[in-house]
Amino acid sequence: MIRFRTTCQGLALALVLTIATAATPAQAANDAAIGASSGVCSLLYAPAKLAFAGLGSVVSGLAYLMTGFDSDVARPIFYAAVRGDYVITPAHLEGRRVVEFVGRDPRDDPPPTPEVW
Repeated sequence: MIRFRTTCQGLALALVLTIATAATPAQAANDAAIGASSGVCSLLYAPAKLAFAGLGSVVSGLAYLMTGFDSDVARPIFYAAVRGDYVITPAHLEGRRVVEFVGRDPRDDPPPTPEVW
């Protein structure tokens, strides 16, 4: 019960901060709706991603054992299962970022670019 109350308090605080920092009431309502939607979507998406990652880890371990400890076989399976997005963010819902269910090999990632404020 305490955990539920703490979660509700955190959501209420996030809503208040969203409304307080928004430029207009319409923008505040839109931000709150997108935030709430991303939370609901994450409640549905995260368990599926966690199950996929867990099963992929097991399969990766079995592949590692069955191939005589060949990490070149197990690594792509592991990365595909474990890497990727675990939650849906407002950026995903707004189309600014693509949801990555199946992860990529970190060696295939482009080098990070410095963020400019």
